[in-house]
Order: sequence, then structure tokens, then C-alpha cells
Amino acid sequence: MKSTVETLSPTRVKLAIEVPFEELKPSLQKAYREIGSQVQVPGFRKGKVPAAVIDQRVGRGAVLNEAVQEAIPQQILAAVQEHDVKTLGRPEVEITEFADNAPLKFTAEVDVRPEINVPDLAAITVEVPAVEIGDNEIDEQINGLRERFATLKTVERPAAEGDYVQLDLNATVDGEDVPGGSATNISHEVGSKQLLPGLDEVLVGLSADEEATFTTQLVGGDFAGRDAEVKVLVKSVKDKQLPEIDDDFAQLASEFDTLDELREDLKTRLAKVKKVEQIYAARDEALKQLVAAAEIPAPEGVVKDEVEGRKQAMTDQLERIGATLADYLASEEKTEEQIDEELTEAAQEGVRIQLLLDTIADAEDVQVTDDEFGHEIVHRAQRAQMQPQQYYDQLVRSGAAAAVFGDVRRGKALASVMEQVTMKDSEGNVLSLEDLRDGDEHAGHNH
Repeated sequence: MKSTVETLSPTRVKLAIEVPFEELKPSLQKAYREIGSQVQVPGFRKGKVPAAVIDQRVGRGAVLNEAVQEAIPQQILAAVQEHDVKTLGRPEVEITEFADNAPLKFTAEVDVRPEINVPDLAAITVEVPAVEIGDNEIDEQINGLRERFATLKTVERPAAEGDYVQLDLNATVDGEDVPGGSATNISHEVGSKQLLPGLDEVLVGLSADEEATFTTQLVGGDFAGRDAEVKVLVKSVKDKQLPEIDDDFAQLASEFDTLDELREDLKTRLAKVKKVEQIYAARDEALKQLVAAAEIPAPEGVVKDEVEGRKQAMTDQLERIGATLADYLASEEKTEEQIDEELTEAAQEGVRIQLLLDTIADAEDVQVTDDEFGHEIVHRAQRAQMQPQQYYDQLVRSGAAAAVFGDVRRGKALASVMEQVTMKDSEGNVLSLEDLRDGDEHAGHNH
């Protein structure tokens, strides 16, 4: 094999590769074996079909094509190693010349890791707002607890917004019952808009044993898009009663005897959560400064793949809740071009951060232990609600295990960055990763 490398930009190269036909023979033999095991020819055992018969049945061209597809990745790998090219993402391949018994000539354009000069980490200082907790935030927490300990009491009066009603529903289209369109004894909060459009409006003013009819448009099922007549019968009306906020409430809702102790505890918990958020804000600011200072270019091909991946994930997520990208664009009042632009910006920033952390990991010779990698696999398997071994096997099959390994390594490089840069709040207090370790068990989110 002969190969040359041409630099197209700081983040992209073009490999020109020529492979003598002789070197393609192992791939050709493999292609005959593969195709031979799939075709059935009377008089020959499966997998024992001679090459000449396969040429006649399937065509020599198909076999050559299969052999070339198998050989190209191996040849690219050899050329990459020969020229010490640090590739990223998938190569774009173009076959320039190929015929039977002649050399294979092709080009492969691929993104590469740019040379990055990492600024002196110790010279970087980031500042984030100091943690502040207002009384109104503690009031909000108290009100959340109060809602949890609310009681429902049946009342003999018409339903009002905020009441809970027990109701029966029955939907018909042109007098015909809608499949799955009837339900009994549903508990519903009036005004919550949790059920059918138009329901909350007719419920206000209805008392127990009263009924009403309204029209709503169906979104799913056989009658999707059609108007349905819905009859609603109110069985009972219940008033939500909230407990008084006093020491008795503190004893009911917590392990504390007084309201003051409960408020103090909520303040401490809130401070820990905010402390964690503050450290994450400092982390984001540090990365932003470093990426800007290092002037990291974003490789086009990698960004394009990342945007496609993010857009696909977004579409899948919308499909799971029965919506389309068009619905989402309408609700956000955005065009597809705007979404693409936003995804591209986010992907570029993400790729630049990855390149920065990979460079730091190389410079500091960051190693990942089996324990650390295993811990991450267990963590991700839990999130995916799978067994760790099953999750790991799936990663290996899809070729994504190396990417997870890379994520763990970058995570360690990021921790190193945060230990070396100076992080302060607006009051001059120095922040450290220790704050994160203290507060993490109280933080209700995962970054």
C-alpha cells in the first residue's frame, strides 16, 4: 500500500491511498466465504460453493465490491498509523479507480485533532455570583411541603378552580362510542388542564350528581382529528385544605419540633444544592475561558455528525410523547434552520471542550482504572434501567465502549482543571471541589 496525506485545514486531512490488487486477495477470499455461506446452490453444500459458481450466480462485481468495503477501513487504519494522524469521527471515502486485477485507488477525508496550546491553568481565575437564599425561597419549600400534607374534604357546593372532583367521562363521535373513550371515578383537579381540552371550563359551577356535555378534538386513536361530544358526570366535589403553618405542621411534616428548626434545615439543604450549582457554574465559566484562550477550531465533520445525532435524539424523544419536530417548532415559534443553528453552536462548543480536555488528559497522562470505568458503566446501566453486564455488552457491540472510556478520562481531566484554576464567588470566597463532595448527596440533579 502507498499513501500520501494532504492537510486541508487545521482540523481536516485528505489521505490518498493506492492498494495493489495482490494485497486485496485476503479480503477477496473472505468475501467469497461470506457470500458462499449465504447463497444456496443445488448440488453444493452451504459454504462449499466454488468461486466460479459464485461469480456466475452473484457476479464477480458484487464479490469485488464486498472485498473493497472490507479492505478500505483496514487500509485507512494502516495509513493513519503510518502518518501518525490523530483522526476524529468517520472518514468520507471516495473510490477514484478500481477494476478487476488492478490497483484500488481511493481518497479518505477525515477530521483530525488540531494542535492545541493549553493556557497556564493556574493563571485562570473565574468568578461566579455568591450563594444567596431569600426568605421567599424557603416559603416556596414550605408551601411545597404544605401541598404534600393537604387533605381533601367533600363539600356540598358547586366545583370551583382548585377543587378536586370525582367524575365519569364518555366520548362519542356522531353518536358512536369512541374506543377507550369512557372512564369512571377519575379524580381530577379543576383548572389543572390535565385531561381533555374544554373539560375544566364546564366543571366550574357543577355540583355532585350534575352533568354537562362539551366538544373536544381527539388527538389519538381511530378518530384522531375528529370532534367528539364528551358527557361528564360529577360524582363528588372535594375542597383541598392546607394545614396551618405552625409548630404542629413542623412536627407533622418533618423530624423537627418547631417551625424555626424546620426553616433552618430547609435553608441548609437549599444552600448545599445552590453550592453545587455554583461549582458547576464555575466549571462552565472556566471551560469557556479556556476554550476561548486556546482558540480551538471545531472540526466540521465531527460537528455535523454530532448535530445529526442530537437532532435524531430530539426527534425520538418527541415521537415518544406522540409529537413531531414540526409540532415542536410551532410551539417554540422557531424555524428548522434556527434549531439547526442552535444545535450546531452547542455541538461546536461541546466538541471544542472535548478536544481541550483530551489535550489536557494527554499532557497530564491521565489514566482510567478498571474500577473507574466499571463505576461509570454501572452508573449508566442504572440510568438505562439495565443490568451492567448487558449494558456493557451492548456498548461493545455498537462500538461505543471507547467513547464512554473517553468520557471518563475527560471527566478526570476536568477535575484536574478545576483543582488548578482559581474559582471565587463575588464576595471573594474561594470555591473548591470539596464543596461539591460535601453537597453532592443533597443535590437533586445529575451533571
